[in-house]
Amino acid sequence: MPNSCFTQLNDSKIAIVTDSACDLNPEMIERYKIEVLPLHIVYKDREYLDRINITPQEVYDTIEEEVPKTSLPSLGEITELFKRLTAEGVTHVLAIHISSGLSGTYNAVATIAEEFKNMVIEVIDSKTLSMGLGFPVLEAARERERSWDFYKMIETSKSVIKDIKAFYVLSTLEYLKRGGRIGYVSGTIGELLNIKPIISINEEGKYYTYTKVRGREQSLRRLTEVLSEHVQDKLSNVAIVHGGAEHEARVLERTARSLPNVKEIIFGQISPAMGVHTGPGLVGFLVYPALG
Repeated sequence: MPNSCFTQLNDSKIAIVTDSACDLNPEMIERYKIEVLPLHIVYKDREYLDRINITPQEVYDTIEEEVPKTSLPSLGEITELFKRLTAEGVTHVLAIHISSGLSGTYNAVATIAEEFKNMVIEVIDSKTLSMGLGFPVLEAARERERSWDFYKMIETSKSVIKDIKAFYVLSTLEYLKRGGRIGYVSGTIGELLNIKPIISINEEGKYYTYTKVRGREQSLRRLTEVLSEHVQDKLSNVAIVHGGAEHEARVLERTARSLPNVKEIIFGQISPAMGVHTGPGLVGFLVYPALG
């Protein structure tokens, strides 16, 4: 691979752009030369760039004192990225972003992309987040290495987006409600009864309740069962993610590694910006059929 943000085939130079909600680890981002627009984390008296100058744990350590807000990358930041890609001779850009049902990032990038007529730019709404976004970005980057074919990259990423499933459990729904990200999840009365929903993401890219169980231990046990069910009949790739709950997530990871139909497993912590809206205690997985 050339030491650049793009791969070259004949006269084409192809860049891949995403945002920090993708939860790809730094090694993967560097390995595949992926451009990442950081989301913003905004406190009353200070502001941070997601995963650049703030960690997830730093968010959790102070979240009881102040719950920050999050915001999308600025139009200026998006413009500067596309200007740099233009200066580097990029001809094609595949941009894949966090669900438009959860953030305005996709719409902002699509708007700015229209101004750059000198590049072919495809902007895709992943309709999800975390490794639900990370996996289609990763598979697009792998396709870039295999074929250097922009349109195969688009097809590959859309195929993953169509098939990927995401499931999470949280310690509390308080932060989803505060941030206006609650979607179709209902649970105010249920929380009083210690009912814990397993949350998924629908075709609109919004959260909904997949099923409900009572108590944290039962929710984690049911999450494990859901994982087993989703890889029972087909070879699959899986990401195990957590937000300040590594021990519980490692238990889920060990189960995933014991399942016969799991091809690739990625383990990681969700971004600080996601942690703002979930609070500490998230454990989840994302799964899709392994590509041939």
